[in-house]
Amino acid sequence: MTVRTAARRLSWPAVGPPVAAVVLALTWQRSLSGAVTAAVAFFLVSAVLAAVHHAEVVAERIGQPYGALVLAVAVTVIEVALIVTIMADGGGKSSALARDTVFAAVMITCNGIVGLSLLLVALRHGEAFFSAEGTGTQLATVTTLAGLSLVLPTFTSSEPGPVFSAPQLAFAALASIALYGLFVATQTVRHREKFLPVTPAGDVIDDLDDPAHRPSPRAARLSLGLLLLALVCVVGLAKGVQPAIEDGLDAADLPRSAVGAAIALLVLLPESIAAVRAAGRDRVQTSLNLAYGSAIASIGLTIPAVAVASIWLAGPLKLGLGDNQLVLLTMTVVVGTLTVTHGRATLQQGGVHLALFCAYLVLAVMP
Repeated sequence: MTVRTAARRLSWPAVGPPVAAVVLALTWQRSLSGAVTAAVAFFLVSAVLAAVHHAEVVAERIGQPYGALVLAVAVTVIEVALIVTIMADGGGKSSALARDTVFAAVMITCNGIVGLSLLLVALRHGEAFFSAEGTGTQLATVTTLAGLSLVLPTFTSSEPGPVFSAPQLAFAALASIALYGLFVATQTVRHREKFLPVTPAGDVIDDLDDPAHRPSPRAARLSLGLLLLALVCVVGLAKGVQPAIEDGLDAADLPRSAVGAAIALLVLLPESIAAVRAAGRDRVQTSLNLAYGSAIASIGLTIPAVAVASIWLAGPLKLGLGDNQLVLLTMTVVVGTLTVTHGRATLQQGGVHLALFCAYLVLAVMP
């Protein structure tokens, strides 16, 4: 083995996840001092960067949109575990955590990631080109899932407050998982070509057509394992720094909804970085797949999970959005529809999405 090969194998993406796993094992369920919390935060960011690298390796091997789907599902499944764990520990104080985290995920992905990706490409080329049919399908799915799970509880009358009755929650959970399964089948089997990157002329770019630049199956399997390990570490370490986040929010007299925003921002870091890097390679559709796919997975998998968990969790499960959240969601859907209709976007449209994202951040801390 040459020195160069050994250095490549010992690079941080390779050793980072195991090191982060050791740190997680040493700090799990322990009270952390300020210095230790800072160290945990460092390894958390390192695990995020390693996760992005391995997600890109897996994506290069299996192609799009499968690569975006793998990262979205992996992140969301572990995000769900984090939400349920925190809700179990927090009791009634965390009754709205699932709602706040899922809504934060929708705002981050559908405005933050989408807006930044479009802005970067439009700055360089004047316009960003993508598949209107595939992106429109994803936006429609996000809208339906959000409407069924986050909007309707605000207006139902079977139970007091923004909560579903047990039969209503069961329906929302079943509808969410069914719509998510249907979306996955549409994206990966029936209409895969509608979710692939496109050129300004409308030609589809399929990375599987260029096998010479694809990683080997062994390298892809190794990266998949390290990706899953890195994501477990991201969520576990995020839970470790969560008390420090909550203490900081309490000290700043910020609302509890800001906890959901902070969790979503941390957990979605791998997808955010991967989407921006895809935009840097002019793969706008890949960025949009990551963004909207993450929103779909966040709602489609979180709602059924917390519905089951609510059987043993204390307190009501608050899913209905507040007034300012409803306004932001409505504006996001309207603006998103106008953005994806023609299959291309300008600098202005990217800026509009980012403005909505910034408005969400402001209202999350100053409702």
